[in-house]
Amino acid sequence: MSEAHGVARDQLRAFVERIERLEEEKKTVADDIKEVYGEAKSMGFDTKVLRKVISIRKQDQDERMEQEAVLDTYLHALGMAEAPPDA
Repeated sequence: MSEAHGVARDQLRAFVERIERLEEEKKTVADDIKEVYGEAKSMGFDTKVLRKVISIRKQDQDERMEQEAVLDTYLHALGMAEAPPDA
């Protein structure tokens, strides 16, 4: 086997090993997050709503406002929301 093939093989092995380590870390973090949600649930918090709060906090304010406006429009169109008071 040529030296170039050996280098490529070593690089490939290094990439695979790094990915495997990161996948294991990702699993550990996911397990930790699951545990925190479990703690919150045991304290009486609604984890579905808690997940939504986390999702909203990740958004930028303009994006969130745009999504809320679209949601409000859809709810009104379906008769699921009160009409806004006249100003």
